[in-house]
Amino acid sequence: MSTDSFPPGDGEHPPASSTRVRRVACPSCRTEVEWSTDNPFRPFCSKRCKLTDLGAWASGAYRLPVPDDPPGAESDDFSER
Repeated sequence: MSTDSFPPGDGEHPPASSTRVRRVACPSCRTEVEWSTDNPFRPFCSKRCKLTDLGAWASGAYRLPVPDDPPGAESDDFSER
């Protein structure tokens, strides 16, 4: 087993110059932004968009769907007693 490292562009690994930058849409404003460790707000484009999204979660604007109770399930409504 060889411990040799492969130089970039040898057929096993792409050359560093051919590495493509991934771009994504900011979830808040849809601005195209580079997905990189250089962007401290990723996937958002800015601190403002990141905080806007956090505020929406905190206020309950985003909710996960909850399935309805199946028929015959116990309820917390004690008015029928």
